Amino acid sequence: MTERGSLLDKLKRMQERNARSKEAEPSAPAAEPVQQLAQVIRLPLWPEAVRGVPNGLLRSALFGAIKRGARRYLERQEVHAQDGVTVRYTGARLDQGDLDVWETVLHTVRAQELGDDCRVTAYQLLKALDKRDTGGNRDVLERRLARLKATALDVKVGRYSYMGSLIDEVYRDDETREYVIRLNPKLHTLFASDQFTQVDWSVRHALDGKPLAQWLHGFYASHTKPYPMKIKTLHKLCGSETAELWKFAQTLRKSLDAVVEASEACEQPFSYEICGDLVHVEKAASKAQRQHLAKKAAKPSD
Repeated sequence: MTERGSLLDKLKRMQERNARSKEAEPSAPAAEPVQQLAQVIRLPLWPEAVRGVPNGLLRSALFGAIKRGARRYLERQEVHAQDGVTVRYTGARLDQGDLDVWETVLHTVRAQELGDDCRVTAYQLLKALDKRDTGGNRDVLERRLARLKATALDVKVGRYSYMGSLIDEVYRDDETREYVIRLNPKLHTLFASDQFTQVDWSVRHALDGKPLAQWLHGFYASHTKPYPMKIKTLHKLCGSETAELWKFAQTLRKSLDAVVEASEACEQPFSYEICGDLVHVEKAASKAQRQHLAKKAAKPSD
């Protein structure tokens, strides 16, 4: 082999070693990814004629069918709820009037990002509640907002959960006289597509002053196809303070009659029958519930 040929062989072997060495070297770290914009968290945009409420709360005694007046204070107490729902609550007992106000706050806040300040006047809230703007109604509104703020909630519905207050913060702006209301962004976990109900406001408002009827309307609205329920089960779930079951059964029948009448007036079929100790209810599914059923039926089976 000539000297030139030997030199070329050496050079070739050196190039091969360098190539293998580069392959063994760790690759350079990838460039830092561009920071993504923070996700905007909002409630679903339901129509003006309805109010969005988490199913887990409609199917429990959190907002009970109780009379207005003095309240018991609960401390991390588990309230009665339908199977699959767990609600632990700290605060003064809540009634259907408190639910009206909370629904109205949710309805007002739904157009903006959760966690942002929502500025709204007492007049605007009372108008949304279909209440006259009087000194007495303003006082009641303020007491209910304060009560909703002074709450601690631990809700679990299947794989969804929420821990926090019903209203994170509420105060009056001394200059504008507006309420400044802030909700916890984590509330959105209770508003997954199949986890909340669009409650018809016209029917609910027609039942104003009838707490058990309002609770029943919300409870059955949260079910696409209600199944028979025992009277004693409804007694627990609604948080009734009526001790005697037979007295509750009398009030239950009158309240169901009220729901039938209010629903018919709004062209929303609702009927019931009590057979022994079982309550059977037939109702029309809402548009949102029909859409959910259609999506569920369209999914391929395993």
